[in-house]
Amino acid sequence: MENFNSVDDWPPSLKNFITTSSSLAFPREQADLEKLLPNMQMASLNNVITQGMNQKKRHEIEALAAVVSSVARDVETNTVIDLGAGQGYLSQVLSFEYNLSVMAIDASSHHGNITHARAERIKKHYDAKMRKSSLGGRDVTIPKTVTCRVLSSDMLKTLLETMDVDPTVTSCHSKSSNDTCSLLLTGLHACGDLSVTMLRTFLECKEVKAVVSIGCCYNLLSEEESEQGDALCGFPVSQGVKSTCLHLGKSSRDLACQSADRWKCMEKDASLHNFELHAFRAAFQMVLSRYFPETLNASPTVGRQGKALRRKQQRMLVSTNHPEETFSSQQLVNSNLDVKCCGAETDVTLGKDKNVDRCSLFENFSLSAMHRLKTNTVHDIDFAGIWKEAEPFAEMIGPYWSLRATLGPVLETLILLDRLLFLQEQGDSVEVVMLPIFNPSVSPRNVALIAKKV
Repeated sequence: MENFNSVDDWPPSLKNFITTSSSLAFPREQADLEKLLPNMQMASLNNVITQGMNQKKRHEIEALAAVVSSVARDVETNTVIDLGAGQGYLSQVLSFEYNLSVMAIDASSHHGNITHARAERIKKHYDAKMRKSSLGGRDVTIPKTVTCRVLSSDMLKTLLETMDVDPTVTSCHSKSSNDTCSLLLTGLHACGDLSVTMLRTFLECKEVKAVVSIGCCYNLLSEEESEQGDALCGFPVSQGVKSTCLHLGKSSRDLACQSADRWKCMEKDASLHNFELHAFRAAFQMVLSRYFPETLNASPTVGRQGKALRRKQQRMLVSTNHPEETFSSQQLVNSNLDVKCCGAETDVTLGKDKNVDRCSLFENFSLSAMHRLKTNTVHDIDFAGIWKEAEPFAEMIGPYWSLRATLGPVLETLILLDRLLFLQEQGDSVEVVMLPIFNPSVSPRNVALIAKKV
């Protein structure tokens, strides 16, 4: 393979490809939010409310909560619906730091229980803080948690219409001219169609005065097929894009999740380690093709495995202060099977043993992936033979993946512009802006759609 040590060595066709791709992608540099949102006030989050958040999550919550609070003031509402709330980090910051009434909706009852328990612990801290201040008489309320798998805008509208408006949980202090409750919808990296459902609900529900949406997991978007007519799919949603008869397909939706921004902060060894994992995944596709064709036809996703072990090993490295420490081959593979989840690259380097048998690592990777996919393991699989075939092409994974990732922001831009156009097609009744509100090196999915009814 030809070695290009600098940009000057690149052929003109490659330079043109990179330049054109960059020009077609929506700018990702974090916007100057205080300049664009003059009434925004960003709260400094204390260690109590950020407990459990990693650096990425804290950065996201800090910025998004400030934006949501600013928009809520603009539309004169005090009630926020956090859709796809997860463990409730955003809901709790909005409630405790910005004094907003919040309903946290998530499909997982486990997440709901965690959210409620965590909020009760945080409330004790803020109760004590209020007693010591001049605001001692003000009640500190916690977010109301609701477990519901929201599958459509009709389902979400029904939920909002029947929600509890008890002032101790989700009060509606702000009333519109027809004396109905005013709401703001928000979601941090709401997966797949959920982000689109938020936009549709914003337009269809008169109580919803604003929406602040940051999408994610475009690979999970449903896509309109020609025979489905006007089915409410996740892409396309605007009449403008529908008129082009454009179809992305699963591969392009997967690719829209990719971002090279986080690579900028990675060391060389960590980057090479990521490409090695992608090489294992590519070779594992050969295993599926030869031994499990029925599984391959279902477009399997290996998914995020070993996340807990990876965090445990990271803590071990920090506590022992031995960053060069290596682990067993099985640990190394199990701890780095995060090969496909919204394009997130593995961000932890677990050892640099140059003598590790790559064939054994590939076999362990494959066995773990087969277990994840629940495949029948009665076959006598020739892992060594498959790796021998694949290994000569492993060095191509890096350049190939890099070229694909270059197209990721372009495809994400297309999906985001489709949503922006969908809102703009409503005419003067909606004011909408699209802003990158996070540092892309920390959080690549950083573009927020902010819309208000006027």
